[in-house]
Amino acid sequence: MTTVFAEKKTGLPPGGQREIPACARAGNLFPGKRLLDLAVTLACLPLLLPLVAVIGLISAVLHGRPVFFTQWRPGLYERPFRLYKFRTMTNAHGPDGRLLPDSDRLTRFGKFMRSTSLDELPELLNVLKGEMSLVGPRPLLMEYLDRYTPEQRRRHLVPPGLTGWAQVNGRNTATFEQRFLLDVWYVDHRSLWLDCKILLMTPWKVLKREGIVHPDDPAWEGEFQGPSSDQRLPAHTDPAVHL
Repeated sequence: MTTVFAEKKTGLPPGGQREIPACARAGNLFPGKRLLDLAVTLACLPLLLPLVAVIGLISAVLHGRPVFFTQWRPGLYERPFRLYKFRTMTNAHGPDGRLLPDSDRLTRFGKFMRSTSLDELPELLNVLKGEMSLVGPRPLLMEYLDRYTPEQRRRHLVPPGLTGWAQVNGRNTATFEQRFLLDVWYVDHRSLWLDCKILLMTPWKVLKREGIVHPDDPAWEGEFQGPSSDQRLPAHTDPAVHL
């Protein structure tokens, strides 16, 4: 049994500690994953740092400060870490003093950043710190942990990633349950070859802007509320569709 500690007074769910169920067997990561993360990230940094600086300046003008959005997310074995992203929304409030809905605060530039995944560039810092990997299940909200089935929680047996098998097979157009099935499939079939394949597929998916759903879109699913009665994948999202 692996125990994960949640710090108090950090915005994390109360409870002090969280135990991973016995069915969530810890598996060793394949050799070379961390080396691949560092090699690719360090090779890309000289090209990406000027872009990060420009985006940060534009974001500061349009969205205000701080430039970065930070939030606690569950990492490997559900250990919490602080995720870094560019802000895509303003802090606009309504007449009653409450924050406006996400769809009203999301700017056009913010929507562009989301559709091109540019808002996720700061997560490279999480990769360098070893809190994330380039490839793995996306780190979702801490409050989702109590809503997962034991099988869905297995997605935390590998480090979270900037991109993943679910992101190149539907992204936000797939339901939460479909994405979790794809995440668990990745956990069971992870390999250096599969990571390289996902990394090569990701730029094409980003350039085509496939699978993008914004808060103002009718297809926006909102927050994960728990498993539905049907968690089966449709034929076009078979976990092994691209193998």
